[in-house]
Amino acid sequence: MASPSSFTYYCPPSSSPVWSEPLYSLRPEHARERLQDDSVETVTSIEQAKVEEKIQEVFSSYKFNHLVPRLILQREKHFHYLKRGLRQLTDAYECLDASRPWLCYWILHSLELLDEPIPQIVATDVCQFLELCQSPEGGFGGGPGQYPHLAPTYAAVNALCIIGTEEAYDVINREKLLQYLYSLKQPDGSFLMHVGGEVDVRSVYCAASVASLTNIITPDLFEGTAEWIARCQNWEGGIGGVPGMEAHGGYTFCGLAALVILKKERTLNLKSLLQWVTSRQMRFEGGFQGRCNKLVDGCYSFWQAGLLPLLHRALHAQGDPALSMSHWMFHQQALQEYILMCCQCPAGGLLDKPGKSRDFYHTCYCLSGLSIAQHFGSGAMLHDVVLGVPENVLQPTHPVYNIGPDKVIQATTYFLQKPVPGFEEPEGEATAEPATD
Repeated sequence: MASPSSFTYYCPPSSSPVWSEPLYSLRPEHARERLQDDSVETVTSIEQAKVEEKIQEVFSSYKFNHLVPRLILQREKHFHYLKRGLRQLTDAYECLDASRPWLCYWILHSLELLDEPIPQIVATDVCQFLELCQSPEGGFGGGPGQYPHLAPTYAAVNALCIIGTEEAYDVINREKLLQYLYSLKQPDGSFLMHVGGEVDVRSVYCAASVASLTNIITPDLFEGTAEWIARCQNWEGGIGGVPGMEAHGGYTFCGLAALVILKKERTLNLKSLLQWVTSRQMRFEGGFQGRCNKLVDGCYSFWQAGLLPLLHRALHAQGDPALSMSHWMFHQQALQEYILMCCQCPAGGLLDKPGKSRDFYHTCYCLSGLSIAQHFGSGAMLHDVVLGVPENVLQPTHPVYNIGPDKVIQATTYFLQKPVPGFEEPEGEATAEPATD
């Protein structure tokens, strides 16, 4: 853990101040932030204009219906939507049959952010279900009896860490999980998503995340990995799925978060990455886009905004004197306004943008992004700003793992008491520690 005077990720709940300034999106001059296409229409500009028009309707309606605008997070409606989803899903979710551990994670993390406890009987049922998803070969599949895959493995481990009981931790077969990770490791430092599958930055992050949380990192498991990730950073400053590809918010988060876990953030051009990600926040909407010239999407409230705490910490470690000690390097108020005004379904759950349907994926990542926008730093540098009513405050989320910071500490403390499977640590040496601070 870092010293109390240093910049850390751990943000304990606090009595958060409520933003009292006028809403950024309802300023009379805000319309100037809309796209200017210089009378040259393209497919991209036409789609952007359509989205801006829908969002303008939301802003105008809100201004018309509220003499004193106060944004409210519909906590109860979101809670009931999530609670139902843990037990029963409609046939519309049939397409996610290979993503069932993800559904567990998205729902459990959303409940965690809302500070809603998980009943013991539900926690036990989730543990038993995820145990059925665990492959005899190691790792977890998308459902019982399915082939193991790094994405549902990441989701399953996160879900079990959120539950945070010995019963949950002991579901994970660490020895088999390590063997599975080795079976996916490639000579250039990258990882396959599954045996015979594709390589991209997501797999590296999923592998680093589960390995660090469960204390199975060996000296050679991630040999060459940091250098491979660095080759995925392109001329834009962001990170693509593989070397030479277009920068993308999801891949950029995965790449930087993996490097934070491996303590090798400096292999990237951090200033270039900072310029790229801060340019992804939309001037009119307030939310983030995933790529250059793409539309706003609520899920990037986490995938993009979650990069800023990681970058802040890395630049702070380099002694950058220009860093704020009270705010992240994005417009936190504008992002909160976008999520609260444009991404809440009246019936509960959150969504991509106005006109889209709610789902558990967007509920999870909209709430995660809202939490990032509410909380800054910790200790002496703790500075929380909550837009709207005080009840809007969410629990903090760890920007590397996207589960509660206390759950990261609890899980890593538990697994650090256990030896790395099949590896005896030489006296005086230590394997990489998880990014808990």
